[in-house]
Amino acid sequence: MSQTASASVTPSVGPKTTRTRRQLRGSSLLLLGQIFSKGANFATQILIVRYLSQSDYGAFAYALSIVALAHSFTTFGLDRAVTRFVPIYHEQQDYNRLFGTLLMVVGTILSVGLSVVLLFYGLQPSLLKGAIEDDLARTLLMILILLAPVQAMDDLLIGMFAVFSSSRSIFFRKHILTPGLKLLVVLALMWSGSSVFFLAGGYVLVGAVGVAFYIVLLIHLMRKQGLFQRFQRAAVIIPWREVLAFTVPLLTSDLVYSVMNSMDAVLLEHFHNAVDVAALRAVQPTARLNQMVLASFGILFTPAAARMFARNDREGVNNLYWQNAVWTAVGSFPIFALTFSVAHSVTLLLYGERYESSAIILALLSFAYYFNAALGQNGLTLKVFGHVRYIVVINVLAVVANLAINLLLIPRYGALGAAIGTTATLILHNILKQAGLRLGTGINLLDPHYFRVYAIITVCALGLLLVQWWLDAPIYVDLALAGLASLIVVRLNRRALNVAETFPEVLRLPLVGRLLR
Repeated sequence: MSQTASASVTPSVGPKTTRTRRQLRGSSLLLLGQIFSKGANFATQILIVRYLSQSDYGAFAYALSIVALAHSFTTFGLDRAVTRFVPIYHEQQDYNRLFGTLLMVVGTILSVGLSVVLLFYGLQPSLLKGAIEDDLARTLLMILILLAPVQAMDDLLIGMFAVFSSSRSIFFRKHILTPGLKLLVVLALMWSGSSVFFLAGGYVLVGAVGVAFYIVLLIHLMRKQGLFQRFQRAAVIIPWREVLAFTVPLLTSDLVYSVMNSMDAVLLEHFHNAVDVAALRAVQPTARLNQMVLASFGILFTPAAARMFARNDREGVNNLYWQNAVWTAVGSFPIFALTFSVAHSVTLLLYGERYESSAIILALLSFAYYFNAALGQNGLTLKVFGHVRYIVVINVLAVVANLAINLLLIPRYGALGAAIGTTATLILHNILKQAGLRLGTGINLLDPHYFRVYAIITVCALGLLLVQWWLDAPIYVDLALAGLASLIVVRLNRRALNVAETFPEVLRLPLVGRLLR
């Protein structure tokens, strides 16, 4: 390629753009890992749903919902302290507070996690038997509750690797090792013809192995960066006041997602049975695939935004935010097209006729999760800027709204009512977060430069839905139409993606380059 052609493909990049580019490139490595891990987890989910009976799967999903509530309490919001305070202290070279934050967070999570496990085992014979009518769900909970402290430590360690920009370590551990081991557990379950108890024990073992592996990698990373040489035990300062003032109010964020992701299953089991829990939980992981890109970009977004916030670089944060949002919206569209516009065909293909009634549930949840993802990292941005009071208020409103809608609809409509409640709450909560960006963050409520992106996405999604409804075509036709709509979205939004600055090497690929150039 000539020098002129190379120059046209690789433009000069300014210092502000460079920081955004670095975050997007690192996040894209994690996105590749997400694609692998979601593929493995997706296969695992389908195999579990098809192998277990609806009642067994419902009991397993119900137990995991309770574990999710316990996990949120165990984390105590302190994983957010790592991704906000540690990069700020590291940027300021305040190593005494940096190590003090780490010691405080690790000690608290381990103590609370152990207390949660002991509490559940202490309540097991008496209170749990009265609260959980399903004997199988209660027994599975006693096994899976061990995941609460394990997953809390996992969240903390992921935050540590994000702070020190070790995307490769997150890539291997989070997206290769754990999903692969879970898939092996399910394959062993099916090969041996074992029961759901084998599955529960395997999940706990996989989580423990992953945390042990992360600890070894983290020690190596910190030693490589020379951080242990900065550690002075007598000089360590634990900034408990700053950390708790930030994290404790934000426990309401955990409460929101715990209520939306767990209480619907609890109420379904209470008012109906485990089969209704299965109808909701079978398709919910598929709907959550719409947040895959958002989750990948979010891991490195918070430390990058926190460093810009420490420099008072408002313009840089705005650029970082909307470039993340556009990449998330466009990158998530193929999944949205499949799980929303052609939800009925996809549900039958993946889960069989037993779960045909879950197609409408998949469509509703997919719309809510994509709506949440397409507007970007609004919640993380508000936390970086320290707008704690506003976050607490909207979180409480979301919890109250979700419980009210669920209590109104679940007794009458079962799993469909739970899906409507989750969808309405997610949309309301995200609108309130987006409105909160006006609170002095320097980020536009809706950047006019990217309005065209969202208009194209809306037209393509609705058009695909109408065509699918009108044709009532076989699944292979639906998949082809979804692929065509996705190509149109990418092609028409190639300028907004700014690929030439973020991934100039991609433009040299024959087919991809012609699509994006």
